[in-house]
Amino acid sequence: MAARLVIAERGRPLGSPLSVWLNFRAVPFLVAGLTKLWSYTLRVRREGFGAVEDLRARDERFILSFWHRRLFMMPLAYPFQRKGRGVAILSSDSKDGERSAATWRWFGIHAVRGTASDDGAKALVRMIQAVKQGWDFGITPDGPRGPLLELKPGTIALARKTGAWIVPVTLAYDHSFELKTWDRMVIPFPFATCTIRYGEPFKVPPKAEDGAEGLRLQREMDALEAWAERIDHA
Repeated sequence: MAARLVIAERGRPLGSPLSVWLNFRAVPFLVAGLTKLWSYTLRVRREGFGAVEDLRARDERFILSFWHRRLFMMPLAYPFQRKGRGVAILSSDSKDGERSAATWRWFGIHAVRGTASDDGAKALVRMIQAVKQGWDFGITPDGPRGPLLELKPGTIALARKTGAWIVPVTLAYDHSFELKTWDRMVIPFPFATCTIRYGEPFKVPPKAEDGAEGLRLQREMDALEAWAERIDHA
């Protein structure tokens, strides 16, 4: 039986019917379509993918942890879409979050609606529910607004409370450019080679200290980012 995803209630109007259609139907369709076409031009390589395939074979849940600046082609890092199990992400309760959620749906990625306010407590509860209902999770521990490349505690807390594995991951391109945004988003040129590198999966013990496990994940992700930057700037 397919898992049902917990979606937060917005509780507020999104605009006129035309505005809703444009912002939450047409724009997400166009953005997703363009991104998919873009991705089809890339030559994709995967490193360290065997450990992730092993988790799937054992029906283990896992959390893909990646920096926000590597978000653009991240759907390529989860080539497992199928009915009944997939990957979920956190999207805010704002209109921007609704637009983002609508875009992700075109990739078969489900959005858990939440907010970073109140120390992220409500969002964490919804993420825990999603993982326990059978979804893998994709999370940007420095999102949605930074500080850049600085780990927030949500990823470790989610792993500790659900027993899901953490899989650090990054993407690098042999031809790319950076946007002038807070996260310096990395965008590949069409027909670039995209290399996806997965770190070693690990679990957070139920009684582990979040600080120590957070430092471990920060080191793993820093190492992946250093590797990716070498590829980007080669």
